[in-house]
Amino acid sequence: VAATQPSTNWHLKENAREHHTSKFSSDELIARRGQGFTITFNGTERPEQNLVFIAETGPKPSKATKTLATFDISSTASKEGWSAVLQSTSSNSVSISISSPHNAVIGRYRLSVQSGTSPPASLGTFVLLFNPWSSGDDVFMPNKAECEEYVLEEFGIIFAGNKNRISGFGWNFGQFQGDILNICLSIMDRSLYYRQDPVTDVSHRHDPRYLGRVLSAMVNANDDQGVVLGNWSGKYEGGKNPSSWTGSGEILQSWKKSGFKPVKYGQCWVFAAVLTTVLRCLGIPTRTVTNFSSAHDADGNLRVDEFYDADGNHLERGADSVWNFHVWNESWFTRNDLGPSYSGWQILDATPQEESGGIYQCGPASRYAIKEGEVDLDYDGPFVFAEVNADCMYWNYDSATGKKTLIFSKSTEIGASISTKAVGRDDRVDVTSDYKYEEGSAKERDIFKKARKKLGLEDKFDPTAPTQDEIEQKPDISGKFKVASSLEVGKDLNLLLVLENLQSDAKTVNVKMTAWSTLYTRRPVNEIWKDSISVTLAPKEEKQFPIKIKYPEYQQQLTTDKTIQVTAVCHVEDGIQVLVQRNITLDNPAIDIQVLGEAKVNKEVVVEVAFTNPIDAEVKDCVLQVEGSDLLQGILELRIPPLKASEKSSTKFKLTPSEAGPKHLLVNFSCDKFADIKTFKMVNVIN
Repeated sequence: VAATQPSTNWHLKENAREHHTSKFSSDELIARRGQGFTITFNGTERPEQNLVFIAETGPKPSKATKTLATFDISSTASKEGWSAVLQSTSSNSVSISISSPHNAVIGRYRLSVQSGTSPPASLGTFVLLFNPWSSGDDVFMPNKAECEEYVLEEFGIIFAGNKNRISGFGWNFGQFQGDILNICLSIMDRSLYYRQDPVTDVSHRHDPRYLGRVLSAMVNANDDQGVVLGNWSGKYEGGKNPSSWTGSGEILQSWKKSGFKPVKYGQCWVFAAVLTTVLRCLGIPTRTVTNFSSAHDADGNLRVDEFYDADGNHLERGADSVWNFHVWNESWFTRNDLGPSYSGWQILDATPQEESGGIYQCGPASRYAIKEGEVDLDYDGPFVFAEVNADCMYWNYDSATGKKTLIFSKSTEIGASISTKAVGRDDRVDVTSDYKYEEGSAKERDIFKKARKKLGLEDKFDPTAPTQDEIEQKPDISGKFKVASSLEVGKDLNLLLVLENLQSDAKTVNVKMTAWSTLYTRRPVNEIWKDSISVTLAPKEEKQFPIKIKYPEYQQQLTTDKTIQVTAVCHVEDGIQVLVQRNITLDNPAIDIQVLGEAKVNKEVVVEVAFTNPIDAEVKDCVLQVEGSDLLQGILELRIPPLKASEKSSTKFKLTPSEAGPKHLLVNFSCDKFADIKTFKMVNVIN
């Protein structure tokens, strides 16, 4: 009898509930490895006799690469390989529970069945993912609340601003929406690794360490026509300003729609957020982490050099830099290559900063290894260690003579307030102590020395024993900038320069001051203001000098990062220069969301968004962008008429929630004077 094509019931609802995949909207079974799923099929004669199942994935399935498994019916599920256990039979159908091993390759599988000598008959396809709920899996996460947050939660908060003033904005990861799973599978099939050797690449897809590294390369467009193209120029023609995105869905969908051309443009939080979406989608627990005063040490000497001219302008010399903040990822998995103490959170960074192994990828670096200064362990330990620990050297550079003079060095500047979102709450958690021992402690300096030694730097420049032109003299005065009013876009900026004479004789000081608008990477973009003063300080005297930068002076120059670097170079007569600087991040005006009435599944509810124009000029080109998983499909874009000075606008729109539970609505408001004012609101949807 010729085998008729069996019809398969995949029991989608029941299996998805068991496998924590109910949030996917798919008519294909999505299962997690190391756990059984039940299928029922008919069309086989005498079903319980000699049935053989074939599960295969990738372009050239084979048993040797563990991309092909053949297995017959057994009495119990196997711990080692694939297995099929008979659940029940009737006259013309059979129910089977199929289990995969804990270390199965993830991806889309083809399943077929063979009865006796007849040719195999296809049962269909299913997708297999990592399983953080299963204790045998490399990504096993014992805490269920953490599984919920780091795999199943579609909303996140990304921290930004600067270490003096941390702010957070919402992001819609959207890993279960629409076609995102298929897009994530096609990202894997477009990597350089797959293109060079598809068979080997697919056979490594059981390993979160391998996939994390490959995907950190694929999320940026460098090398491989990956998902997002970075742009740190301050000019974003031909694409979207990185700060205007509110979720990963739009980015991943655009990448696919354009025929896999990189999406313009991203900066660090965009790369980190997209990587979070992809890894959570595949079942690897992942979160975004923000490091404030983050070092980009281009030459691997664990120190960052910054140069200023005599007028206080920040010069772009050398490839080192310090960013106000930098966002990367942590993913949770075991490190069988390093040993048990190095398992747990692993750092991955998809922002293209430095090449690793010839391409722009970074990690996984064990967080424990970074804290212990074990920078020689795979992968990219020195770069990540420097991001949170580098010493900072500030130089005066004379372009006429090429001479550089050390102004001062600081070993406690880098790696502050390392932040991530709390589990189950919309709050910030500080994880700095998981990255390093307390700043200034002997242990922290010991670890720094250990890392230098492992990198062969112990005989090179050591901040504690500088060479002749690097000797740090003791300054005669000290200075700092104090903020004297609220820091808001649209308001004048009021600062105080505080200078103190540390000596017991009077000092004359010539001060040259500048203010530049910058990117969040502290890259100078436009000069806003400059001034110079000459002051005499009596012995031990402290004086304050008010500085006012008016809104019209900075309004045209401000970048969408809303950051300004203020610098004063103090030339002390017969003494050494003192550099005073402060990085300021301005706050946008507030925007308010109200949900009018109760949010119920499949019922319309009205939402009102209110904004008051805070400046005494008209604002125009106002656009409101709204998104939120399970609250609305895609992105809603609303145009708003111009607003006169101090005028309030109120915009109403309707939502129809599709699923119950706590959901987040994200709003982004832009106009010609204010870019990307973001806010979010938790909406509790009931059945």
